[in-house]
Amino acid sequence: MFNPTREQVRQFFFDAWRKYREHEALVGLEQLALSVILLHPEYHAVLDDPERYQEREYRPEAGDPNPFLHMSMHLAIEEQLSIDQPPGIKAELARIAAKLGDRHAACHEIMECLAETVWRAQRDGIAPDAPAYLECLKRR
Repeated sequence: MFNPTREQVRQFFFDAWRKYREHEALVGLEQLALSVILLHPEYHAVLDDPERYQEREYRPEAGDPNPFLHMSMHLAIEEQLSIDQPPGIKAELARIAAKLGDRHAACHEIMECLAETVWRAQRDGIAPDAPAYLECLKRR
């Protein structure tokens, strides 16, 4: 199982952004990462300055959201959608996007449910509860 460190995840996003800016070829997951990066211009200055942000600590409780976590969650959701896992997530995205009129906003709704599901699993020391995840989506 692939389990990158915080530094590796951040470097992955820095590298994808640098390659894009320098017109280098993006391969594999870098292409998907770039699509996420382009949806978030508020993070471009962070990605332009790896020396400043590689080790930065983010404190969400202090209103300091972590751009790397946010973009990573987008990637996780896109991977779930690509294989419709858990089964039904694609249909839920379509429903939420139709309701909101915006796919990106719908992904943010999914992200809220994903974050809650992961938090509960970590808190309880169990595997993520896919049915509960889908139920959360259905309430959106």
